[in-house]
Amino acid sequence: MATAAAASASEAEAEPKAGPKAEGEEDEAKAARTRRKVLSRAVAAATYKTIGPEWDQQEEGVSESDGDEEYAMASSAESSPGEYEWEYDEEEEKNQLEIERLEEQLSINVYDYNCHVDLIRLLRLEGELTKVRMARQKMSEIFPLTEGPNIWLEYGQYSVGGIGQKGGLEKVRSVFERALSSVGLHMTKGLAIWEAYREFESAIVEAARLEKVHSLFRRQLAIPLYDMEATFAEYEEWSEDPIPESVIQNYNKALQQLEKYKPYEEALLQAEAPRLAEYQAYIDFEMKIGDPARIQLIFERALVENCLVPDLWIRYSQYLDRQLKVKDLVLSVHSRAVRNCPWTVALWSRYLLAMERHGVDHRGISVTFEKALSAGFIQATDYVEIWQAYLDYLRRRVDFKQDSSKELEELRSAFARALEYLKQEVEERFNESGDPSCLIMQNWARIEARLCNNMQKARELWDSIMTKGNAKYANMWLEYYNLERAHGDTQHCRKALHRAVQCTSDYPEHVCEVLLTMERTEGTLEDWDIAVQKTETRLARVNEQRIKAAEKEAALAQQEEEKAEQRKRARAEKKALKKKKKTRGAEKNTVDEDDEKEWGDEEEEQPSKRRRLENSVPPTGEAERGPDADPGLVGVELPSKPKERVAAPRRDVPKVLHDSSKDGITVFVSNLPYSLEEPATVLRPLFEACGDVVEIRPIFSNRGDFRGYCYVEFKEEAAAQRALELDRKSVEGRPMFVSPCVDKSKNPDFKVFRYSTALEKHKLFISGLPFSCTREELEEICKAHGTVKDIRLVTNRAGKPKGLAYVEYENESQASQAVLKMDGMTVKENIIKVAISNPPQRKFPEKPEARKAPGGPLVPRQIYGARGKGRTQLSLLPRALQRPGAPAAQAENGPAPPPAGATPAATEAPKMSNADFAKLLLRK
Repeated sequence: MATAAAASASEAEAEPKAGPKAEGEEDEAKAARTRRKVLSRAVAAATYKTIGPEWDQQEEGVSESDGDEEYAMASSAESSPGEYEWEYDEEEEKNQLEIERLEEQLSINVYDYNCHVDLIRLLRLEGELTKVRMARQKMSEIFPLTEGPNIWLEYGQYSVGGIGQKGGLEKVRSVFERALSSVGLHMTKGLAIWEAYREFESAIVEAARLEKVHSLFRRQLAIPLYDMEATFAEYEEWSEDPIPESVIQNYNKALQQLEKYKPYEEALLQAEAPRLAEYQAYIDFEMKIGDPARIQLIFERALVENCLVPDLWIRYSQYLDRQLKVKDLVLSVHSRAVRNCPWTVALWSRYLLAMERHGVDHRGISVTFEKALSAGFIQATDYVEIWQAYLDYLRRRVDFKQDSSKELEELRSAFARALEYLKQEVEERFNESGDPSCLIMQNWARIEARLCNNMQKARELWDSIMTKGNAKYANMWLEYYNLERAHGDTQHCRKALHRAVQCTSDYPEHVCEVLLTMERTEGTLEDWDIAVQKTETRLARVNEQRIKAAEKEAALAQQEEEKAEQRKRARAEKKALKKKKKTRGAEKNTVDEDDEKEWGDEEEEQPSKRRRLENSVPPTGEAERGPDADPGLVGVELPSKPKERVAAPRRDVPKVLHDSSKDGITVFVSNLPYSLEEPATVLRPLFEACGDVVEIRPIFSNRGDFRGYCYVEFKEEAAAQRALELDRKSVEGRPMFVSPCVDKSKNPDFKVFRYSTALEKHKLFISGLPFSCTREELEEICKAHGTVKDIRLVTNRAGKPKGLAYVEYENESQASQAVLKMDGMTVKENIIKVAISNPPQRKFPEKPEARKAPGGPLVPRQIYGARGKGRTQLSLLPRALQRPGAPAAQAENGPAPPPAGATPAATEAPKMSNADFAKLLLRK
């Protein structure tokens, strides 16, 4: 125990200095030691009383583990070489190489949490206790521990050991007061601090201290805490005087408050760690009440279990910045936030703003910025964001009324350094600078033009921006033109627009209109003639290019159609040849020749030219099409061909006509095993769990073979809707497909696929998995990077795995972290690929003449994420610039939403005038 160690240490230090002493001094020393032991035991007893034996066991476990490490190291040193010494040498050499690699990795990125953990584990495995302590110390400096009641209890007990020193008593009280400020309001664990403090004061046998104990009881009873009734009863028993009425009123008020807090505390007790949702609800409740001390406490409690959640730190720091505004508290929380989540650029940006807001000196802010650069952000745009925050801070330091100053030169050198850093460091790591639109250079050019009156430098910067691939965008040229209009001259404005007319490829009409407007207002006749000539020539060339592009696209579409026709003809010829061979083989076979011929003739009939019974032979592939087949045709008797004998069915199945009016209470079940002898018996228990089943109609062939699909009719429509949830449920090893019973002839746009086909940033697509990988094994791998909401292993119709999976996380941030950590990971000797889920766009059927027409509707294109066609689809746009888009249509069972471009309004886009383009591009 910490107190015992402190007491023994003080005794050991006192022995050499003792020497010959007077008996009075020896008695005084003994009395001091006895007093320390009594106080220590009092605090320990209070702790044990509140928390129980687990606390002592936890401390003893720590000491035992340290002893085990030392014993393991000693025993390994004393052991003699054995038969398998070469195996240990090889393992030790491998561990040493891994240790060196981890140390080198940490020298590059000191904020790599996993590297710290792996290094400590290997050092412990090698028995390097000194290095283990050093590694733990370094990690604790980067990733701090969050304060908790148990830590404060240990600290209070330890401080009691120094009570015999000068000012020791006041120091112990100071520790306990700090503990009460931090966790004294903790509803469930704050009681331990109050009990320990009170026991400490009670152990000091002085009359003057009794008032201190009274004060502690009264303070505690005014706070809503669990087990308040026992504390009140203990106070009544301890106090010799009647309890004051004011204390009773405060106690009753605290009891009423406790009832309001109990639902949230009970939710925390019932939930499993990290309980983020429960803490968020508790925080919302505290924010409505508005007590700053309790709001701060609930944030601290939430961060104990969720210290690696950036959003929680952002919300906490935002509250402190806007409400409390206490410098030491605000900066402390910001510092802890960036130490716990150093990869989050928003926390660093807020930290820099808070430091500037509270008047931290320039050197301190610069040091923090340099730490941010070495934090190891996961996206290139993060580096652009942190540079912009720092450059904004430097700009606010400059007094632009002076022609030249030290701050201005520092700002210019910082801009130059930022551009160089993005070009070398960031581009080398991410294969992109993260600033394709050159936002930093644009900002620099505006400062030079507007604040420094240095248009020459601004023009040089814009020339550099245009040479980086931005010359084809009209909005870039108009931005430069507006800067010239505000701070330059007409000559440079005209020059910029002439270059824009020649280079712009996205909206050349608008640039031409701006040029003509300027010449109409300010130019001479010669200027007007030159502008008209250039714009007409450019627009003619653009129209010619567009016509060629449309013709090329139409030609490609025609080629695709021709190839599709060729493939269709080849399949038809192959099928005819196969049937011809089958017919020849049947002629040679003398066994049941008539039946075989009759069966083949039935298969050759086209489904569109006949009407069939529900229990008749369906055409090839009907089971696979599922409800796409017209249910209105099911259950109608077939006309038999002349001179044909119908094979007798093996089982007597009544022929039931399908009633399309019952489609709302009927589901279609397909992909069932063909080996089911009694499908209705097997399926009835499954579907009766959804509601009352009226009838299960399995479909058999004329020979009595089960065709693998059936219809299930319920009494109520709600039961049919619940039955859809059984989709993909395994039946004898095959996934059963359950879908609504819909007439495709009446609903041609009906879709059965129930999963989203759009970009889902919170869901991962994993390929390359071993076929033996189970859902539990994959969940164990994925949950290390966030909260896993759902996992779907993709299988074929036979229920066999395809090595693919979809993993849904709680939010986009967790999914992005998982992609970075898991992509390229080895799972059971298979290297897996991990990316944000973005399935390829499904092709929609289209009339050939519509695709041939140059002005016809375009084929729907794949909707890509922020990375375009990038495999991982990770977004590199700063969160500060992201705007919520329109919600993606969820592809569920039912009518599918029409694809983009399918409506008449989208087929022919409305023509936009030059004024419309001007409003579109000049909108701020």
